[in-house]
Amino acid sequence: MITRIRDVRRAKKMTLQDVAGRCQPPTTPQTIGRLETGTRTVSVGWLNRIARALGVEAADLVQLPDREDISVAAALGHDGAHAPRREGVAVPPQATPGLVAVTVTAGIGDYRSGDEIWCTRLTPGEEFGQAMNRDLLVPRPAGRFVFGRLIGREEGKLHLLPLGASQRQMVVTNAPWAAVATKLIRNL
Repeated sequence: MITRIRDVRRAKKMTLQDVAGRCQPPTTPQTIGRLETGTRTVSVGWLNRIARALGVEAADLVQLPDREDISVAAALGHDGAHAPRREGVAVPPQATPGLVAVTVTAGIGDYRSGDEIWCTRLTPGEEFGQAMNRDLLVPRPAGRFVFGRLIGREEGKLHLLPLGASQRQMVVTNAPWAAVATKLIRNL
C-alpha cells in the first residue's frame, strides 16, 4: 500500500514528534518515520491512529488511483511567491464531528459575501477559554445567534464584540454551547 502520511504531515506543518505525541496511545517519532517510509508495514489500525493524530480521514493517507492530488506549486511569503523547498500536497478540508457552518450573505468585518466559516462546537466551561480572542458563534433563545470576537468570559457570561463597525459589545449568559471559527472557505 502506498501511503501519503509524510505528505499530509508536512501539509499540516507537523513534525514526527507532533504526530507521535498525538497518537492514542502515544508512540515514538521513529515509528511514525518507519511507517511513512514503508520500512514498517502500515496496518489499518496504524492508519486510523495516524489519521486521528493528523485530524484527517484515513482515506486521505492512502494514495488512490482514481483520486487526483492537489500539488503545492508555490509558497507565498513576504518576499513574494517562490518554488517550495520540497514537493508537497494540499489536503482539502474535510467535515469532522462537531462542525457547524456559517454562511456569509453580506460582507462584514474580515468576511466577504459567499464565504463559509467552519466552526468547531465547544461545550461550556473550560473549552470556552480556548476561544479567547477568536470569532465565536453562540446560540440565543428563539433560534437566534450571536457571531463575534470573544473578548471576555466570567461566571457563565461570554462577552462578544460584534464584527460590524460601531456595534456595542454583547453579553450572552449561560450559553448551552458555542462554536469557534476554525476554517474559512472562500471562493475567489
